[in-house]
Amino acid sequence: MTTQIPPRLLASQRALFDIPDDIAYLNCAYMSPLAKPVVTAGEAGVARKARPWLVTPQDFFTDTEIVRGLFARLVNASAEDIALVPAASYGLAVAAHALPLKAGQSVLTLAEQFPSNVYPWMEKARAANAAHVQVPRPADDDWTSAVLARIDATTAIVALPHCHWTDGGLLDLIAIRRACAKVGAALVIDATQSLGALPFDVQVIDPDFLAVGGYKWLMGPYSLGYLYVAPRWQQAMPFEQNWIARKDSENFAGLVDYKSDYQPGARRFDVGERSNFALMPAAMAALEMLLGWGVENIQATLAARTAAIATRAQAEFGLGSAPAAKRAGHFLGLRFKDGVPADLPAKLAAENVFVSVRGQSMRVTPHVYNTDQDVERLFDVLKTALG
Repeated sequence: MTTQIPPRLLASQRALFDIPDDIAYLNCAYMSPLAKPVVTAGEAGVARKARPWLVTPQDFFTDTEIVRGLFARLVNASAEDIALVPAASYGLAVAAHALPLKAGQSVLTLAEQFPSNVYPWMEKARAANAAHVQVPRPADDDWTSAVLARIDATTAIVALPHCHWTDGGLLDLIAIRRACAKVGAALVIDATQSLGALPFDVQVIDPDFLAVGGYKWLMGPYSLGYLYVAPRWQQAMPFEQNWIARKDSENFAGLVDYKSDYQPGARRFDVGERSNFALMPAAMAALEMLLGWGVENIQATLAARTAAIATRAQAEFGLGSAPAAKRAGHFLGLRFKDGVPADLPAKLAAENVFVSVRGQSMRVTPHVYNTDQDVERLFDVLKTALG
């Protein structure tokens, strides 16, 4: 019997980041800072392009396969199941292109869901004469029950996040997957605001597609993301036809011999110019760093941090938030009785405290580079700003 190792709290990793001591950056949900090893890897990648005669045809494939495998480890998948994409929106467009939808059927999303996981379904539903159903925000923060109540015999596609991008509201994707299976609906997940900080196992959740942007909780560069494609969809037609996704593309001299077959697995869905010599080394360094920390450990560390902030914000300022059991541990959306004061983010930023406002919540989203001093700075500025 395998013994499950309990997660451990990580010490602050501030030294790995170029964050001055007087900066309290509590805004990873907006964009993560790049760690120093990630920057170094990216700089070395950029420098390679200065000497293209040293870039061999094999170099178009080596780093991409390493990165594909590293991401696969994060979600307990095979490298064969992973496509390299420039953004979550690209991956979601692949899913929308591949999944069938008929007149009279419906696509289900959440109210106030991030637009990149709404627009493709709106357009697909319109084109198919199908319905786009938005689940209203539940008063009790129980998104899971609200979603389950809306899945019915007409539901063909359920397109969701793992947690809501405005306040971290958590969805039980295992329960939702079971409900989808009962009616034959596909499950598409945008995990941009969760993957890397919240564990995700494709063997347990079994999504049809899982798309994620790499520049937030995956701690990587902008314009590089990932797409998990369940094996049952890996023969679907990609909407982009590029040379590198075709069979035998490693043979540059033979590219004039056009192929009808694709590279194996999910590689057919790779974006053109996937072999970005600046971004791939940076993404590799970021994924190796995350795997070294352990996502379970990251989640435990951030959950302890946000729980302490939530308790103190309630006690000192009467600010609410979704209950801990109904939000992702790495994500805190603070709620003000009369709405977030319009000038509050600017007041915080003026004192080098960085958060963001999305919807009706002030997002406080720390990471392992934060310290107790960052939290003290947040509360010190709140005391002044809120009177």
